[in-house]
Amino acid sequence: MKRLPQIALLPDGKRLHLQDGPIDLIIEAKGSEGSIRAAYEAAARRFAGLLDELCEELVELRTAAEPVPCTLNGVIARRMHAAVAPFAAEAFITPMAAVAGSVAEEILGAMLRVSRLDRAYVNNGGDIALHLAGGEEFTIGLMDRPDRHGVMQTMTINADDPVRGIATSGRHGRSFSLGIADAVTVLARTASQADAAATIIANAIDLPGHPAIIRCPANELQPDSDLGARLVTRDVGKLREEEIDHALRAGASRAQQLLVAGLIEGAALRLLGETVMVGAIGTGAEALPAFHGSAVERVAHG
Repeated sequence: MKRLPQIALLPDGKRLHLQDGPIDLIIEAKGSEGSIRAAYEAAARRFAGLLDELCEELVELRTAAEPVPCTLNGVIARRMHAAVAPFAAEAFITPMAAVAGSVAEEILGAMLRVSRLDRAYVNNGGDIALHLAGGEEFTIGLMDRPDRHGVMQTMTINADDPVRGIATSGRHGRSFSLGIADAVTVLARTASQADAAATIIANAIDLPGHPAIIRCPANELQPDSDLGARLVTRDVGKLREEEIDHALRAGASRAQQLLVAGLIEGAALRLLGETVMVGAIGTGAEALPAFHGSAVERVAHG
């Protein structure tokens, strides 16, 4: 029996919900009634069969990426590879590190090909592809930890900002992490770029060999994990302030490198109640300091 994706408007009548296996999208568009209807129909059409497309190349998508011409065939698969390729020469990363952002981008692209929209977003489990026409803006909430309720801070992305992708990675997210960050939220020009960069920065926030950090092989938790037997973080015990600072500095240094390279527009790094901001990440980020040069300023929460 062929599997059918779940496609329905949410009770508010404004947002569209698309779900198939692990892919769970919340979509909202702003524009004329006809434009929104056409955009939602296009999103639903593109969503049908999308998971099957990815599964056809799943073995290669779960294999360490190489910084060479891509051998993948699917549009989304090739976008995933393009997003991780800048990191492949220096670190272990598979195209799966950019799957959520790449899927969100694909659905948003399908919508924009058929409709003129003022604003739209596709949220794939917190990884967001964004469209903003002139004068529009989008407000996001930064969480202290994704497994806790309550917004730590909000910030606004304006149409004039280059940011069109938002993604979060860390040990409390949906995927495994090699690092110890509670969460790293990245703003980039595309959702796929943000997704890959968030993984890289979150992995860099680490204290290798620290006795308070509990790790285990990824494939013991999920046999088909693309991380194989690599050790992933399961718990982080009590750390001294200077240890937290050291781990955050390592992550901030990596994020600054990506900022200079033009791979991200900004990032928020969070570990055990401490937050570091890197780059100019929007006009609405009130009271949150940025990373400048060699100095890391932090804001404590809780």
